[in-house]
Amino acid sequence: MIKDDTYTEMQVKGLTLDPLTSMPVVLLKDLKGRQTIPIWIGILEASAIAAELEKVTLSRPMTHDLLRNTVHALGADIIMVEVNDLRDNTFYATIYLKKGKKEIAVDARPSDAIAIALRVNCPIFVSDKVIERSKRIDLTAKGKIEKGAWEGILEKLLPEDFGKYKM
Repeated sequence: MIKDDTYTEMQVKGLTLDPLTSMPVVLLKDLKGRQTIPIWIGILEASAIAAELEKVTLSRPMTHDLLRNTVHALGADIIMVEVNDLRDNTFYATIYLKKGKKEIAVDARPSDAIAIALRVNCPIFVSDKVIERSKRIDLTAKGKIEKGAWEGILEKLLPEDFGKYKM
């Protein structure tokens, strides 16, 4: 669990598509609106996040709904998620559960952790180390975009741009 000041609370600001690869990207922004982190995710996770952001009601539970329901059925609560590492252009996350006085940490992909956090309305924290490292992601290694160009794209995005891309 977070034990010091090295984490920043963030919220999902939207989903967009990488302009070169058409891969979904979830955008996290700190609560003061100063820093934005792009995390490339899969189409299924993007659909799950989009469904929750848009409050789409489905007749049957999606996988993230199933996990939430299972955790609650076992008498536990999902209390927070954190994006706590970034290695080789891959983000890592942890979902924190609480059952009685016991706290449980579960390793997760950030996209899954974010989809679950949205469903239970719990906070999303990102390590300050990850925030710093995300500014230096080598997007050229995966053939995505020129170094530094993604920051320019993020800075030019307007609030009305979010949600205009269909998943």
